[in-house]
Amino acid sequence: MSTTTNTELDRAIASDENRDPISGAPGAHPVGTGIGAALGGAAAGAAAGTVVGPVGTVVGAAVGAIVGGLAGKGVAEAIDPTRELVYWRENYKTRPYADKGIAFDEYEPAYGYGVASYAKYPGRSFDDLDSDLARDWNAARGTSTLAWDRARFASRDAWDRVSTNR
Repeated sequence: MSTTTNTELDRAIASDENRDPISGAPGAHPVGTGIGAALGGAAAGAAAGTVVGPVGTVVGAAVGAIVGGLAGKGVAEAIDPTRELVYWRENYKTRPYADKGIAFDEYEPAYGYGVASYAKYPGRSFDDLDSDLARDWNAARGTSTLAWDRARFASRDAWDRVSTNR
């Protein structure tokens, strides 16, 4: 039985560099890697492999998933969600859509959704995805009471910020 102290645990958490399980490099983002693999790479690789037949489709999908995963990882690593959260907590009141009577806790999921959606859909525009984002907002909003017609502005703001700060 381990006797890890709170100090040791705090040090372990503070030193967590989210290392890549394959390369050992710090800053691995399994969500971004998975999203890139699932969304872009596998489909593109399968399409390219189909030219040479069914075996080419399978091989192309596997290679494409690896390449797509690396692209998704790159997008995710370029975004620091903690920094974004701090920024929006300090600045949300200055935004033209922010209602003075609504606490940050209501807007926070919308900001997070904008950041996560940008990482999930690299190379796509917010406008092109608006209907998909609207559809999925209820599942992403947590305890926020903001309907999409109000959350959209905060999500777009966060999307735009991470897209210009890359």
